[in-house]
Amino acid sequence: MAVESQGGHPLVLGLLLCVLGPVVSHAGKILLIPVDGSHWLSMLGTIQQLQQRGHEIVVLAPDASLYIRDGAFYTLKTYPVPFQREDVKESFVSLGHNVFENDSFLQRVIKTYKKIKKDSAMLLSGCSHLLHNKELMASLAESSFDVMLTDPFLPCSPIVAQYLSLPAVFFLHALPCSLEFEATQCPNPFSYVPRPLSSHSDHMTFLQRVKNMLIAFSQNFLCDVVYSPYATLASEFLQREVTVQDLLSSASVWLFRSDFVKDYPRPLMPNMVFVGGINCLHQNPLSQEFEAYINASGEHGIVVFSLGSMVSEIPEKKAMAIADALGKIPQTVLWRYTGTRPSNLANNTILVKWLPQNDLLGHPMTRAFITHAGSHGVYESICNGVPMVMMPLFGDQMDNAKRMETKGAGVTLNVLEMTSEDLENALKAVINDKRKKQQSGRQM
Repeated sequence: MAVESQGGHPLVLGLLLCVLGPVVSHAGKILLIPVDGSHWLSMLGTIQQLQQRGHEIVVLAPDASLYIRDGAFYTLKTYPVPFQREDVKESFVSLGHNVFENDSFLQRVIKTYKKIKKDSAMLLSGCSHLLHNKELMASLAESSFDVMLTDPFLPCSPIVAQYLSLPAVFFLHALPCSLEFEATQCPNPFSYVPRPLSSHSDHMTFLQRVKNMLIAFSQNFLCDVVYSPYATLASEFLQREVTVQDLLSSASVWLFRSDFVKDYPRPLMPNMVFVGGINCLHQNPLSQEFEAYINASGEHGIVVFSLGSMVSEIPEKKAMAIADALGKIPQTVLWRYTGTRPSNLANNTILVKWLPQNDLLGHPMTRAFITHAGSHGVYESICNGVPMVMMPLFGDQMDNAKRMETKGAGVTLNVLEMTSEDLENALKAVINDKRKKQQSGRQM
């Protein structure tokens, strides 16, 4: 059955209070350094719950942040960086655009490497500007924070934590190159723990295990390009030799937005805690607009379709193939899409610029969810017991899709190769196969 989860996970709040130690007798003061984008959005529910319990939260972010803005339940402090908000937006949007380019494997590798180097240089410059902002760093030192809550995806915040001598709580989904295993000295066997981007399950053949090992070696090279400059910067700033592993191993607690309902069995260390599904808020009442869409769908119900905020435009030919498939099912389709309207869009398909995804997935008339298999959407689907048609685009989405397909909670399609018929058949399979609904609901 479907399970609802509070916006602030009780375990998360309890662990933070333990780290705060003696200050729990009164409100604690928390310095929060997030990573922009979905990483930030995943923190909001927990931040709000902490504030409601009397804790003071100060969010520190670049002035060019795309998603991190002023909020009612925290104080935002920004610092100048040598890039603009438009640069950050271009970095996010280009991910979605590049997905639909039919490049060769070598071309994709070269493009990915260049983009990673470019984005890494931009983010590193922002970190350097923060650390060398003497006035701001002095102000932080005088603010008497009790703990830092941060996403270590960018290892700039651990440098700040060490400079301020603050205990750090890491809040994350995963780190590239399995750095979380190295930092916590956690066993990470090649034999049954698939490496990121491998798309393997935990049951691998001998050749897949060899491939798993080779992937790990290649990822280590890429991570060295991205993360070693932070070690150099930290050594200069802290005036002692520091490695990335030193920075990450200083965390008191690791809160992973994962859960064994989605992930394969793997070793854990005592300070590694799973809080997957923390983004599954209680459903809010739907607006009149969306209630009207659902009521008009009749007994067939609705399908929710979203490929995330990074995909604003789909090539015309592919968009028309998708629209053709959607028009062949009896359900009403709510498609979050801001691109050009396909000329063959059927009457049962409604384009919206935004939709209350979790609220819609929690509605009893929702029959399926077409998703890019981002971790947020996957957990919202699991929480609400909605089967998925998954079109992974980049990053960990391929691994998420593989895990959910292995557990019988959905069907995966290659967005570049799929035809209109493929999408139609996949939708009919997950909508009409009660086992998919049951498996998705059983995950939690």
